[in-house]
Order: sequence, then C-alpha cells, then structure tokens
Amino acid sequence: MKKLIIINGPNLNLLGKRETNIYGNLSFTEFFDTIVNKYPNISLEHYQSNIEGELIDKIQEVGFDYDGIILNAAAYTHTSVGIGDVVKAIETPVIEVHISNTFNREEFRHKSYISPNSKGVILGFGLQSYELAILSFLD
Repeated sequence: MKKLIIINGPNLNLLGKRETNIYGNLSFTEFFDTIVNKYPNISLEHYQSNIEGELIDKIQEVGFDYDGIILNAAAYTHTSVGIGDVVKAIETPVIEVHISNTFNREEFRHKSYISPNSKGVILGFGLQSYELAILSFLD
C-alpha cells in the first residue's frame, strides 16, 4: 500500500471560507474525506501548519519513509529557501501543488523555491490538483 501525505502551508486551514472565488466553498477536511474514500488502497494522511519551521520539521519527519509528499506550501512557495532546501535534502519524491494557477496571479507568485527540487508541479485545477498529484504516484 502506497503511503502518501498531503502537507499544506499557511491559510489553507481557511479553505471554504477564504476567497471562495479562487479556492471554492469546500473545506480541506471535506475534500480530504472524499479522496480517502475514493482511494481506499492508499494510506493517505494530511498535515497543515501556518508556521514555516513546522512544515520543514514535518517534511524531514516523513521525507525518508513515505512513498510521496504532496506539498502545497502556499505563500511559502515563493519566499522559503528553507522549504526548497528540505525538499532537495529528502529522498521521498515531492509533487508541488497549488489550487490556483499562480501564473494568473501577482508576479511574486510566479517564483517557486520548491519547483526545482520537485518531481513535478500541478497547479490551477482547484482541489482536483491534489487528486492529480495522488494519481501521479500510482503505478
């Protein structure tokens, strides 16, 4: 059984409430429950923090034992050299995910410190971006 984890960064705990025109009306917990039920043959976990160091600690914790990490570092994608470095340092492949198309947004969101060290990047498909990342880990 594949062991995957979704790691979400700052403000993603507000999905369903925050900027619903961009992020939709569904909370992440509601979405997560649907994908857990849809993929019963995958061990799927999720973790969220608004704190950069906690995200780095979690990536270090799972980065040598899991089959895949689906990482939406949110705003830290564009600012955190530390998260980019930890993605490079671990063995577990990482798929960078974004709900919105970051290239349709402010210019500072066009730069990612994670992409150069990721297996791939999926963005702009709403919450379905996470599911596409899950599918990328299936044989």
